[in-house]
Amino acid sequence: MENFVINGGHELFGEVNISGAKNAAVAIIPAAILAGDVVRIENIPQISDVQLIIEILDSMGAGIKLINRNTIEIDSTNLQYQRVPYELSSKFRASYYLIGAMLGRFKKSEVAMPGGCNFGVRPIDLHVKGFEMLGSKVDIIDGMVCAEADKLVGASIYMDVVSVGATINVMLAAVLARGLTVIENAAKEPHIVDLANFLNSMGADVRGAGTDVIKIRGVEKMHGCTYSIIPDQIEAGTYMVAATACGGDVLIKNVIPKHLESISAKLIEAGAEIIEYDDAVRVTRFKPLTKCNVKTMPHPGFPTDMQPQMAIILSIAKGTSILTENVWDNRYQYIGQLLRMGAKIQVDGKIAVFEGVDKLTGVNVKATDLRAGAAMIIAGLVAEGTTTVENINYIDRGYEDVVAKFSSLGADIRRVKTADKQSAKTAG
Repeated sequence: MENFVINGGHELFGEVNISGAKNAAVAIIPAAILAGDVVRIENIPQISDVQLIIEILDSMGAGIKLINRNTIEIDSTNLQYQRVPYELSSKFRASYYLIGAMLGRFKKSEVAMPGGCNFGVRPIDLHVKGFEMLGSKVDIIDGMVCAEADKLVGASIYMDVVSVGATINVMLAAVLARGLTVIENAAKEPHIVDLANFLNSMGADVRGAGTDVIKIRGVEKMHGCTYSIIPDQIEAGTYMVAATACGGDVLIKNVIPKHLESISAKLIEAGAEIIEYDDAVRVTRFKPLTKCNVKTMPHPGFPTDMQPQMAIILSIAKGTSILTENVWDNRYQYIGQLLRMGAKIQVDGKIAVFEGVDKLTGVNVKATDLRAGAAMIIAGLVAEGTTTVENINYIDRGYEDVVAKFSSLGADIRRVKTADKQSAKTAG
């Protein structure tokens, strides 16, 4: 095991390049098996979740060829149906996209129930509802989701609540189904659009992605393609928040500024200045942080995946700020870590009230999930003294080269073996 050790108090200056989107990659890579052909995927982030999904496809017999650090070829021409290995698929949430992809390709699938970050129940009832309406029988047996159909037939499917995962899974299962599938109250996140564009590049007929009604006309066969994944909206937002929290001047490159509008709006309200370019944003902050209220919402609202990072700004912004979590039930697990650093926060259900403090103080903290881990890094960067972040395996799930990228901006952050833990405590 490893930790991050951070010496805080430095403003951030320089440039950082954003990697491909995690949430798009973990859907697009399993979708590649629908082609039954060779697919080249570019701009893949080097993160553990992506490595896991590639390992799963390799174990199932797909041909995996690494072209370079961020490009792979997946040859599923001779891929035969088999149960997805439990020990791999149970490790992270996005493994459930293999259910839709396998069901679409082979009309059956067996995949473990989703794992990943533990900040609320992850019901798959909407996924099951969608698969059943397409004509599949679904059972959950010994922690495995088992779906099977004689044939898949298009249907009108209304999502009772907006669900990114269920929207993606129904899309994957429907592209090779007979007839027209209509998904109403569909999720609209950028990676939904990216997946639709990828599927269409393989010969699918998906229309309306990015709106709340997606129409999928099933095709008989799909084919290979070359496709580049969009930049990661949440990674970009994380560096935007870090630049705002620490102060300084940071150019964040390889982004789609429109995807960042809800984040930019709140950072400007908190005291940052943001300039948008064609594929970059510049974030500067040299004046004191001011209070602001934040409510997480499905896209195009403020992303729940940016909520913990934004909490660091609210912790040190002058005045009283209110944060409302409208997506997940239990996403405030990290608050206890911030209280240990000197933050003043009260949580009541979905609402957290922040009384801004003059400073945070470095201590040993734990990443309770992926995005909370990113928040702990930012907290360490703004804190006085040394902060040690434990459980960084969560952070590695979604951030590529996080130490190198922050170091290039002037942050004092390093990765140390757990064996060095005692010396890190001493240094703190």
